[in-house]
Formats: sequence, C-alpha cells, structure tokens
Amino acid sequence: MATLALPRRGPLRSTLVRHVVLAIVGALLLLVLTTSVSAYRDFQMANIGYYVVAVAGLTVLTGLNGQISLGHGALMMVGAYTCALLLERDNPLPLAVVLVLCVVVTAAVGALVGAAAARLRGPYLAGATLAFAVGLPGLTSHYADTLGGDNGLNVLSGPPPASLGLDFPPERWQAWITLSAALITLVLLANLASSRVGRTFRAVRDDEVSAELAGIHVARTQVLAFVISAACAGLAGGLLAFVSGQASPGAFSVALSLSILAGAVLGGLGSLTGAVYGAIALVMLPAWSSNASDRFSLGTNVQHNLPLLVYGALLIVVMLAAPQGLQGGVRRLLGLLHGRAPATPARNDPVTEVTVSEPDR
Repeated sequence: MATLALPRRGPLRSTLVRHVVLAIVGALLLLVLTTSVSAYRDFQMANIGYYVVAVAGLTVLTGLNGQISLGHGALMMVGAYTCALLLERDNPLPLAVVLVLCVVVTAAVGALVGAAAARLRGPYLAGATLAFAVGLPGLTSHYADTLGGDNGLNVLSGPPPASLGLDFPPERWQAWITLSAALITLVLLANLASSRVGRTFRAVRDDEVSAELAGIHVARTQVLAFVISAACAGLAGGLLAFVSGQASPGAFSVALSLSILAGAVLGGLGSLTGAVYGAIALVMLPAWSSNASDRFSLGTNVQHNLPLLVYGALLIVVMLAAPQGLQGGVRRLLGLLHGRAPATPARNDPVTEVTVSEPDR
C-alpha cells in the first residue's frame, strides 16, 4: 500500500517562521509602546527606526562580509533626495512605492561604488568610501536648480491617513512607518545571513583565498554585499527625509557616516541585535548630552562637541568591558546568570544573535 510522505520542514523555513513570529511580537510591543508615550518619544522612536535600518545594513557589509565603509551617510543622501524628488511632484506616488524606489536607486549607486570597492582592501577601501562621502554632497551646489543647493529640498509627506482620525499624532504615524521598515529589514537580513548567500559572505570575510579555491567568486560576492548594504542605506535615507521633512546636504556629512559605523561597533559589529542597541544609542546619547549641557549651563561649543565626547568615552568603556559590543556583553551576562562561562568566539556572527542556529549544510 502506497503511503504519501509529507516533506519535512527544512531548517531554513523553520528559521524564517521564527523570524516572522519574533517580528510580529516585536510589532505588537512597539504598537503598545508608541500609543502610550508622548509625541516627542514617538519622534525619537521614528529616528531609531531609520537608524536601525542603516546600522543593520552596515553590520552585514562589515561584520558579515568584512568590508569597511565610511560612506554610508552619502548613500543615505541618495535615498533621501530620491524620496524628496518623488514626493514633490504634482501627483506624488504612494509612500510605500517611493521607499521601494529609494531602495532601488541607491542599490544601483551601491553597485557602482561596490564594483570599485571590490578592488580595494583595508585602509584603501575606507579612504575611497570616505572620499565618496565627502564629495557627493557637493553635487547639490552644481545642480542647485534640481537639488536645491545648500538649502536642500522640502519633503511633502502629507498628514496621516484620514482613517486614523483627525487628531492622530503625525509623530506616531512616522514611528509606525520607520519601525515597520526596521522590522521588515531585520527579518530579511537575518534570513539572508542564515542562507547560502550569508555563508558565502562569511567565507569571503574569513579567507578570500580559501573562498576562491572553493569556487566562490570573491569580487562578485563583495559587490553583492555592498549592494545589499547600500539598499538598506537608501531606505534609511528615505525614511530620514520622511521624518525630518527635508533633504539637505548638511544632514549627510561625514559625521553621519562615522556615527553609523560607531553605532555598529558599539552595539556589536556582526550582530543584528546589536544594530538595534547601536541605533538607540545614536538617538538617545545626543539627547542626554544636550540635557546635561543645559543643566550645567555649558557653552555653545561644548554643547556641540559633547555628543562626540560621549560617543568616544562610551566606545572606550564598551571595548574594554565588552570587546564584542553591547550585545556581546548581554550574551556574556546571560551566560553568567545561567551558571556557565560563555565561550568567546573568534569573530562575531550576525546569525547567532538573530537566528539561534544556522541551517544544516
């Protein structure tokens, strides 16, 4: 008698289901949180949302594939100006379509930058991406009629949907949009890290020669990693323009690129969960330092430079106390609470923080 054998659910599918369930739980918690706080806190959470997208993309590029980029602020600028140009039309496209186009346009720019970056290593790659971050904002002056020059472009995002009510806070609507984009991005990147593509990224990161001998096209893999990271930066830039209501070159200076890298290192370079911690730090630390400056009546110059001082001091403390970043420190603390000394891996792996286990090969 013939029997029908049902296919077993594979590890990758199980990982996808786990990530989706975690994202749904996270969305419900964020829904409750955003509806129970002030408009200012909603605005802060909206900022955290687009920083999560940017830091997570850089985590994949640097932590998973081993490429250093100091130009992600410029890639965010591409996404922001794409968003502004599409929304200022007489008949603007829906916001979801605009954000998708921000991803596509910035991914195309990332492919060009990544093709050049694949030929460089170490400080040469960092220097090339830094030059890209320095030079790109200057294009706004050469194309002032289209890009608005130094003043930039206003982003006409419109009010929240009428179905939410006339008194619905726009800050809460912005928080919902950016946090939803952050959750979707984290789910996609976590599943990417668990897939064959993610294993290929790690192989190239660990040893390019061995990866090439194993049949992996190293340059193509590095360009793909740059494209994925650039797509995240473009989405983050579009969300930033949507939240701030403006796309101007001053918002995408080299300091933004360095801040994104600092957030990735602070949270735990190579951990998508650490990207969330790093994004929270990027938003909350300047607010805390500003409050401290006002409380102690510090001068204007001190107020402007205090956030950089706090970043530097916190990075030093975290690197000494938890070399693997905040997420590494949390994992270590949990290991001690469970009565075991956690082993310290040679390198951080984004899969371990989000996916629990890697699919069987």
